[in-house]
Amino acid sequence: MLNLNRAQILGNLTRDPEMRFTPNGQAVANFSVATNRRWKNSDGTDGDATEYHDVVIWGKQAEAVTPMLKKGEACFVEGRLQTRNWEGQDGVKRYKTEIIADNVIVLGGRGKSGGNYSLTTKM
Repeated sequence: MLNLNRAQILGNLTRDPEMRFTPNGQAVANFSVATNRRWKNSDGTDGDATEYHDVVIWGKQAEAVTPMLKKGEACFVEGRLQTRNWEGQDGVKRYKTEIIADNVIVLGGRGKSGGNYSLTTKM
């Protein structure tokens, strides 16, 4: 049986990336990307919806992407979906689905000029 776990999004950062290091010294960065969808309703009015995606980048790519991405800038993210779970302090089980990035293309902010930068992690 074939399996495929891929996610591709193109949107704008909702916050600056946050980078930290694990106890064994590996870099990890987190940020969020918003994507928008627009459509016409049957009555002719416009519909609009925004989705927010949490992104995680590991290793050298995390170190490279953190200074290049800023809130409001556009980027393309490609990776795999991963859901993690934990028990909160209140005893309730919680879930979070994130995109573990393999490829990030920095497109820049709205109205900014400049080149595109691609960061790829080979798996």
